[in-house]
Amino acid sequence: MEKQNTRAPIWTKNFISITLTQFIVFVAFYTLLTTLPLYVIKNLGRSEADGGLIVTVMLISAIIIRPLSALFLEKAGKKRGLLISVLAFTATTFLYIWIESFIPLLAVRFLHGLSFGIVTTATGAIAADVVPDNRRGEGLGYFAMANNLAVVVGPFIGLLLIQYVSFQTLFLLLSLIVLSGAVFSFIIDIPDNRRAASQVTKRKLSIHDLFEIKALPIALISTLVAISYSSILSYLSVYADAIGLAKASSYFFLVFAFLMLLSRPYLGRSFDLKGPNFVILPGLFIFAIGLVLLGFTTSAWMLLLAAGFIGLGYGSLLPSFQTMAIQSAHPARSGHSTATFFTFYDIGVALGSVIWGAIAGIYSFTILYILSAGVAIVVVIVFTLYQRRHKKVTADQ
Repeated sequence: MEKQNTRAPIWTKNFISITLTQFIVFVAFYTLLTTLPLYVIKNLGRSEADGGLIVTVMLISAIIIRPLSALFLEKAGKKRGLLISVLAFTATTFLYIWIESFIPLLAVRFLHGLSFGIVTTATGAIAADVVPDNRRGEGLGYFAMANNLAVVVGPFIGLLLIQYVSFQTLFLLLSLIVLSGAVFSFIIDIPDNRRAASQVTKRKLSIHDLFEIKALPIALISTLVAISYSSILSYLSVYADAIGLAKASSYFFLVFAFLMLLSRPYLGRSFDLKGPNFVILPGLFIFAIGLVLLGFTTSAWMLLLAAGFIGLGYGSLLPSFQTMAIQSAHPARSGHSTATFFTFYDIGVALGSVIWGAIAGIYSFTILYILSAGVAIVVVIVFTLYQRRHKKVTADQ
């Protein structure tokens, strides 16, 4: 019986459906994240700072709603909550087609962030439920790959399509893609947990219901990484267009993904065998080198070389920091650790989008990417100090 349990399948109908739902939602998220700043600047005639604001406003609403989304899922039930939020996310995606001015676009982005925050909480909670308990680490590792692939597929789709079609056509195609994600969410078949939730004793909401305190140090360090990486997410398309490399930019994320996926098995094993310092510290230096190269790019080959360094460096950082956040607390609190980590990561992306937009407007993209590399070096110092302190505290115990 125990042997059978060990071989309990991960790739069930429910797991495949929730993973595809997650993938499609994040494809839409990253497509819009990389193309909307360009739309705001070129089509709406706004500034680089406004391009950053259009990214930030969605992240702010997602950050606001995410700690409360667990309560919504308790009351509505996880599947029902997923369906409501996916349908809201899909409906909001269609609204972009008809938006032709900045303020209404800001309002749509805020609404989109609310549904996005709930969807991503629901998908993570359902994925954890449908994966066999004794294969949870393995299963959730596969589930996390949906995000990693979406980081590549979303920007690639967006940056490639805007070379050939209008933004309105891009928004229409994206809406149809998201609609398919809604279909996958209807396939999921899990028990309705609303009744159990309604029987939970009412008590005062505490910070422990929303965040995992033990994961906060790593989450705060990840905020700095996110600030640095937001210079890629929010401004690569605008920068590439400004230096005449718009077509090459669509291949940036392909090179990024290739190096990231190529190095992932080795770096994953190295993290387990040799510890986080062995993976994270070189990753930060390589990431910083890639950002400096990007700042001085004048040709397609330099852009793609920078993509390789950034993919190799950054590709090891997010999963490593996320793993450290989860390992910092009791396994029963892994959901809270993950939510804490991504809440602060999103805050970093939101802050970075505003900061880099202002810097690009006042100075130049070269200065922007040099400063972004500087933030990565600051993370080296902060992380080293954290590890020394953590080792000392562990030794004292």
